[in-house]
Amino acid sequence: MNKELFIEELNKLGINVTEDQLSKLNKFYKLLIEWNEKINLTRITEENEVYLKHFYDSLTIKKVIDLNEVETLCDVGTGAGFPGIVLKIMYPHLKITLVDSLQKRVNYLNSIIKDLELEDIHAIHSRGEDFKEKFDVVTARAVANIEKLVTYTMHLLNKDGQLVAMKGNIEEELTESVQQKLSKKYQIKQIEKFFLPIEESHRSLVVLKNK
Repeated sequence: MNKELFIEELNKLGINVTEDQLSKLNKFYKLLIEWNEKINLTRITEENEVYLKHFYDSLTIKKVIDLNEVETLCDVGTGAGFPGIVLKIMYPHLKITLVDSLQKRVNYLNSIIKDLELEDIHAIHSRGEDFKEKFDVVTARAVANIEKLVTYTMHLLNKDGQLVAMKGNIEEELTESVQQKLSKKYQIKQIEKFFLPIEESHRSLVVLKNK
């Protein structure tokens, strides 16, 4: 996905990109590649693939949540900073907490935050299940299967908060029996299935709330 197509596809999502945001994303990409040589962050390193499979993919959350109406967000198991850092660049008003269980990734994340001069975003060394704050939205991208994921994350939601589980193909994972089990404690608000542009790989967004 070259940058022209990236902008075009974001426009289709209803996201307009400024020159400053493009500049920050470009800098983020370069820093990601530099850091990836020191610590293992991602197998995806080719620029067009990062823009598609990390940057664009992170922003598909727009399909299920209008982040302009959200104040606080927690990205659990953020890894290399997806979707959290991309969301901060594109939605600078968000107050974002990045949670990761590996200290060296937390060090990397805080360095990226400083280098990109981002405010109201910080990385915490913790596991989701041990963290105790409350948020409007919690994101988790390719973290764990949905049954485990809810045990790591749902306590982080405020009264009307929503979890957005960002996944690939969830046909086998989110069976009817699993949905019935989850619905005893949680409201499955939305399941959005789609394909990434160009390569057309499966993606799914599952939105859950506490009952």
